[in-house]
Amino acid sequence: MHTRILSIIILFFLIASCSKPSKPTDRMTFVVDSIMNQLTLDEKIGQLNLPSSGDMITGETGSSDIAKKIEKGMVGGLFNIKSVAKIKEVQKIAVEKSRTKIPLIFGMDVIHGYESVFPIPLGLSCSWDMKLIEQSARIAAQEASADGINWTYSPMVDISRDARWGRISEGSGEDPYLGSEIASAMVRGYQGNDLTANNTIMSCVKHYALYGAAESGRDYNTVDMSKHRMYNEYLPPYKAAIDAGAGSIMASFNEIDAVPATANRWLLTDVLRNEWGFKGFVVSDYTGVSEMVNHGYGDLQYVSAKALEAGLDMDMVSEGLLTTLTKSVKEGKISEKQINEACRRILEAKYKLGLFKDPYKYCDDVRAKSEVFTAANRATARSTAAQSFVLLKNEGQILPIKKSSTIALIGPLADSKENMTGTWSVAARFAESISVRDGLQKAVGANVKILYAKGSNLDEDEAIEERATMFGKTLHRDKRSAEEMRNEAIKIAKSADVIVAAVGEAAEMSGEASSRVNIQIPEAQKDLLKALLKTGKPVVLVLFTGRPLILKWESENIPAILNVWFGGSEAGDAIADVLFGDVNPSGKLTTTFPQHVGQLPMYYAQKNTGRPLGNDKWFQKFRSNYLDVSNEPVYPFGFGLSYTNFSYGDIKLSKTEMSAEDSVSVSIDVTNNGSYEGAEVVQLYIRDLVGSVTRPVKELKGFQKINLKAGETKHVSFMILNKTLSFYRQDLTFGSEPGKFLFMIGGNSRDVKQLEFTLRP
Repeated sequence: MHTRILSIIILFFLIASCSKPSKPTDRMTFVVDSIMNQLTLDEKIGQLNLPSSGDMITGETGSSDIAKKIEKGMVGGLFNIKSVAKIKEVQKIAVEKSRTKIPLIFGMDVIHGYESVFPIPLGLSCSWDMKLIEQSARIAAQEASADGINWTYSPMVDISRDARWGRISEGSGEDPYLGSEIASAMVRGYQGNDLTANNTIMSCVKHYALYGAAESGRDYNTVDMSKHRMYNEYLPPYKAAIDAGAGSIMASFNEIDAVPATANRWLLTDVLRNEWGFKGFVVSDYTGVSEMVNHGYGDLQYVSAKALEAGLDMDMVSEGLLTTLTKSVKEGKISEKQINEACRRILEAKYKLGLFKDPYKYCDDVRAKSEVFTAANRATARSTAAQSFVLLKNEGQILPIKKSSTIALIGPLADSKENMTGTWSVAARFAESISVRDGLQKAVGANVKILYAKGSNLDEDEAIEERATMFGKTLHRDKRSAEEMRNEAIKIAKSADVIVAAVGEAAEMSGEASSRVNIQIPEAQKDLLKALLKTGKPVVLVLFTGRPLILKWESENIPAILNVWFGGSEAGDAIADVLFGDVNPSGKLTTTFPQHVGQLPMYYAQKNTGRPLGNDKWFQKFRSNYLDVSNEPVYPFGFGLSYTNFSYGDIKLSKTEMSAEDSVSVSIDVTNNGSYEGAEVVQLYIRDLVGSVTRPVKELKGFQKINLKAGETKHVSFMILNKTLSFYRQDLTFGSEPGKFLFMIGGNSRDVKQLEFTLRP
């Protein structure tokens, strides 16, 4: 007779509800122990298997190969399935038809919103607003959970300093301090205070670890760096997410110290569990287990066993654990105890989500109809997008534009709903996204005409355009000649007061498997910009991008540049809000924009060489520089303009020295000298002038986003503690070292006021 595990679980909850409550961890242990005692070895291994839903269709799920595996207890979770109806049908197979009766966990790449899509993560980070970022994740969780999802593969917290890497768009930029703050905010937003609530979802932090440092900026490539650099520059955001309570973590594709991360015991056990105390479960990335065969690490049975030994708990798609672990146990290559540990972690995650108490808790048709893509959520997405945009240039105060102006809207991204949401917007409603053309026309009303011409294709090479517009994000390629398209654009431009050129990358020109060696605006669009400048009319470049681009020519020739990243489902309205001055731009860059691809990787927190370049020169022989390009970026980390002007007073210290047990306040006055109310991100950097190991020339250690009315001054202060001055030393212990420091405060990493300070022994 089949053992009815679900009945045991339900009985436990009935008993527990009538008796004095025990500790939550005790209750979880009791439930998980009860289940584990009923499972066969093969059923335990089944919990470690995470296939993609593939082509499962409502009404046909029962006859699919995956459904049969679920019924046999060979599946622990499923991803890439959407809608309450489909998920409920699949969950019913797990809890009503299988012997184990164990519910599935359902995952999806809810990266920057669900159907109400927010800016891509790189854009979102440029808001420097942790409450706003947390709210975006909270809304994403609300919508996804209403549609049956309970697990998201987000946040991506990889530090990246190489703009060639396409997935830089999916992270929060180049800085570990800011990245850590954002990682924590995202986890809080997804998981809330109670994972058993039906409007929260479990986060999965990725990609652990160092994925953003792939050599040559080429996706899936290897990574090689010192542990000192790992701990100080690349690992902090992962730890911050774990400290915030993230329930799961995803192993990265790359290798570390010549061992793939998916089977790297130092990474998955020594650091993650033993040093950081992580209690959740670890899942591989898509086919990450089987891909270790291509790394040259062994056959599928060997790499699967090594992954389990290293601390991997769940295998996404490869089915290496499912198909080889039983054999490995019989051959003595792994133990059943190791399988038990992995299975227990998966079951604990399901318990924490409340799935044993109610497997259908996320399958509420009412919520699905009333809480997804709501007007309120879309309004928040619009407001958030406007705060993520970065004003890079505004010569002659061209912006904001008067709503009475005749506007020539030109460019391949000017009327492209599908591209507004950017990469990793898998649940987006493309047809209902707001294009730039729609947003501008709504803003000015019927009495003002927006003149429109496409002007050029994304790229002259049709094959490149096709690769850059995958997943339904077409640009509807125009078959006319480049000259014919430009002439049409020039004609309408001559009739306008101002030209708005919507150009840059398409949505899938950055993102996974979208690395680029030429990170300029494509020549077809650059030729269009040159032709528009020749009309003599003022040109505003509305730049779409998922990465820092090479904008040297644009910065020197185009009077106004507004970087809008990919703003999400409400992008067009948000762009109109900023262009017309209804919102004053306040975004600040979280990545450095280089002059040339040859400068990459490029980031502000560099170290000095023994032959640093003098401050007053851009070239000196026998110094660390280039023959043909200066060392400087086009736009530094933290940079962003406003429609108003901010000035900084002198830095003040509460005292000029302190001991490790003490603290000091560093402060500055910031004044809005312009005529617009605006927000400014005040940034604190430090430099440790002498250390037992060399230290960066600047490190972000604090920031505050403040709002100032025209003419207003605010006093901004930061509290400096010993941990603010601490770092991972050569032996990887964390602490400070006495000596002299520079405190620097400003509106970006380049333009700062500074003052010296001493940490006493």
